[in-house]
Amino acid sequence: MDQQHQHQPQQNIMEINNNNIINNIGNNNNNNNIDSVDNIYNPNINNYNNNINNSNNNNDDNDNNYNYNNIGNFNNGERKYRIAMVSDFFYPNMGGVEEHLYQLSQCLIKRGNKVIIITHSYGDRFGIRYVTNGLKVYYIPQAPFYNQSSFPTLYFTFPLFRKILIRERIEIVHCHQAFSTLAHESILHARTMGYSTCFTDHSLFGFADASSIHMNKLLKFTLSDISHVICVSNTSKENTVLRAQLDPHLVSVIPNAVDTTQFTPDPSKRDPNKITIVIMSRLVYRKGIDLIIDIIPNICKKFPNAYFVIGGDGPKRVSLEEMREKHQLHDRVELLGSVKHSNVRNVLVRGDIFLNSSLTEAFCIAIVEAASCGLYVVSTKVGGVPEVLPPHMISLAQPKSDDLEEKLTDAINNLKSTPLETHEEVRSMYDWNDVARRTETVYDIISKAPKVPFIERLRRFVGCGLWAGKLNCMVVALDNLIYRCLEYYSPKEDIDEAFDFPIEGYAKFKQQIK
Repeated sequence: MDQQHQHQPQQNIMEINNNNIINNIGNNNNNNNIDSVDNIYNPNINNYNNNINNSNNNNDDNDNNYNYNNIGNFNNGERKYRIAMVSDFFYPNMGGVEEHLYQLSQCLIKRGNKVIIITHSYGDRFGIRYVTNGLKVYYIPQAPFYNQSSFPTLYFTFPLFRKILIRERIEIVHCHQAFSTLAHESILHARTMGYSTCFTDHSLFGFADASSIHMNKLLKFTLSDISHVICVSNTSKENTVLRAQLDPHLVSVIPNAVDTTQFTPDPSKRDPNKITIVIMSRLVYRKGIDLIIDIIPNICKKFPNAYFVIGGDGPKRVSLEEMREKHQLHDRVELLGSVKHSNVRNVLVRGDIFLNSSLTEAFCIAIVEAASCGLYVVSTKVGGVPEVLPPHMISLAQPKSDDLEEKLTDAINNLKSTPLETHEEVRSMYDWNDVARRTETVYDIISKAPKVPFIERLRRFVGCGLWAGKLNCMVVALDNLIYRCLEYYSPKEDIDEAFDFPIEGYAKFKQQIK
């Protein structure tokens, strides 16, 4: 394990390193909508996501605990689906996308699927690694370029990507995050090879600034030939449909979740003489740190027992330290710096209120983790945040310092501590097993969709614009030509198939040593 990295997955990771294997590998658009997937908690419909399709949820009775006695649903040893998750963002880097990939993959394995992850190398971490429960990770030799996204190569990774899919007998390619260069390239190559593809969007984008316009054009190109799209909130769905000009029936909503067995309340850790307000966030502009800097001095004046605990690091930390120094709040504001993900729960249980000041969020899993630990949440009303928790768990404020201060003041004055009840309610609403089951519903649809002829693919890309459409058709046609050359010079028959991880034997071994 790498000790220098700031975050760790919530479960212990077992790794088997083989850096040399990777160098020797292998000497439809669909108009069906998934009503069961499109519902999460929404105050307008007063419906919780745990009430969706409960009739199909009988096999997930052990919450997030890995049940080795009921591992997978196999038919004569065959997996339900063979899935390649592709993204530039994975362990050892940790964040919302990385956590989503890890937890979803683990639950899909539990449900009898084979899952591999394809990502770029991280320093000396390249080749093939196995993590918990036989999850196989390909760290391909491609260096990160900007914000952990790999350098755009378009065609150069195609031969290796093709060999991995053939070697692992993949059926579905599931890519994550619009920022991921590797995800965009993989969708193009996978569709050229005839695979069913799925894309999960985890972010919100604007429409006016140069970077958003560029990203939206790229997303329009990539999603013009996608089998299905998943978004983590209804707001994210609306944003993605507009940016990529998609048919709304092609996009489904499946929220994130939280491992409630890891985020449990502990009222004994709270200081009864203080009102502790916890902030866990990257200290950057888009997380609204300037709003926090504005309201902390005023809250400390109003409430002598108010105490702020701030976890996270970033360029705005200097501004927080300057505020603390200016107002002499060293005994009222505690700056923790970077916090490992395994220690987040230990910080959260100290608090009474969790404060989120983000300026944009597609979902915000941090407020779910806080609520699972029994904290009352005060948050800015942005993006998909209003969909995440019911009104009695959260107060929503406009992203302005005066309104956020008012909502935080009301929360302190009317604070009612019911951490155990709050945790149980969150546990009933958010479950990674349910996310995996609903994702399988998407896989069921795209796996049954008819294959798209090459001429139909070109027709879809022509619709990207007068000049962009023609350029996109040239890119796709060249990708198809390269694929034909690869099929001729390196036939599938010459590529050795990889052995599947012996998950059943591994499960029995784990049972024996317990």
